Amino acid sequence: MRTVQTAAVTEAVKEMCIEANHRLSEDMCRVFEKAVQEERAPLGRQILEQLAENLNIAQQDMIPICQDTGMAVIFLEVGQDVHFEGGNIEEAVNEGVRRGYVEGYLRKSVVSDPLIRENTKDNTPAVIHYRIVPGDKVKITVAPKGFGSENMSRVFMLKPADGMDGVKNAVLTAVRDAGPNACPPMVVGVGIGGTFEKCALMAKEALTRPAGERSCIPYIKEMEEELLMRINRTGIGPGGLGGSTTAFAVNINTYPTHIAGLPVAVNICCHVNRHVVREI
Repeated sequence: MRTVQTAAVTEAVKEMCIEANHRLSEDMCRVFEKAVQEERAPLGRQILEQLAENLNIAQQDMIPICQDTGMAVIFLEVGQDVHFEGGNIEEAVNEGVRRGYVEGYLRKSVVSDPLIRENTKDNTPAVIHYRIVPGDKVKITVAPKGFGSENMSRVFMLKPADGMDGVKNAVLTAVRDAGPNACPPMVVGVGIGGTFEKCALMAKEALTRPAGERSCIPYIKEMEEELLMRINRTGIGPGGLGGSTTAFAVNINTYPTHIAGLPVAVNICCHVNRHVVREI
């Protein structure tokens, strides 16, 4: 048994919220640089270069990459041999988000009730997903999600007979419908299987996989590569103004499902795809 102080979680989450909103992750930096070199349309390349300049200014001057600093989505993988001490873990995570957004002067975008719409003024509560795993470590992933791209996401409850072609068409439909509204180039997270809510969660978590890292399942890897190619042939391009770079990556997660269903979720993220990972 290993004891972890909840104060350490709070401090980590605070720092990660600030970092995610000011610096592009290394994996996203790599695909961004590659896209600038390979974009074939002059206007598309110009937009990518402007986006890259914005990213550099944000990092150098410690100002947010985007004015929408997102709703904090937190994935916690907690080792089963971990014992938390010092307070409630959910309160500790939310306190980290609160401090990160207040002390980091990040925009507060969360309302306390979806219909009454009163701002909480500190960007809490976060959306927290827990997973118990073997070991004595705590892995924290902070992924602030802006709603320009979040609003473009979809869930499709397909029939099993729709098969692989139906899944591909669903993903392409979601991307085409999103068009410029998701701030392309985008990262496309896809969840296939499970239930209505499970596929959506898988799609969200797929966005945190390093861009350029493919699925370990051979046929899913092939699907990711095919979909990325087909998405980039849509011509939507950077900023939705045309070009050969509409998406940086397509990441697919799968899970067993019921004999009567084929749930598919598509969670789209904008060109920054903010995510930071730490282990305590």
